[in-house]
Amino acid sequence: MSSLPKCPQCNSEYTYEDGESYVCPECAHEWPRAAAEDSGEAAKVFRDANGNVLQDGDTVTVIKDLKVKGSSLVVKVGTKVKNIRLVDGDHDIDCKIDGIGAMKLKSEFVKKN
Repeated sequence: MSSLPKCPQCNSEYTYEDGESYVCPECAHEWPRAAAEDSGEAAKVFRDANGNVLQDGDTVTVIKDLKVKGSSLVVKVGTKVKNIRLVDGDHDIDCKIDGIGAMKLKSEFVKKN
């Protein structure tokens, strides 16, 4: 088994070393070895639309009308969402919105209060 890290862009396991960089032969992504070695210890930082750092338990406000997939409901601009929980994935905020229920939001569509 290879000790080289997987590609951060396409998750390919066929990476190789090229000087001071790692290279992915499948997507041609290159990244420095120093960044790959540091990334294992660093926690992911979640930021809102204005660049403020988000944390679990924060209260945020929605900055854009968001259609709820599979429903005719809409989360309106200015809706406050309390006690968010940050998770890994495309939609990085888990929350409950009054009148709608449990949802996942993208951090790019909220601002921290």
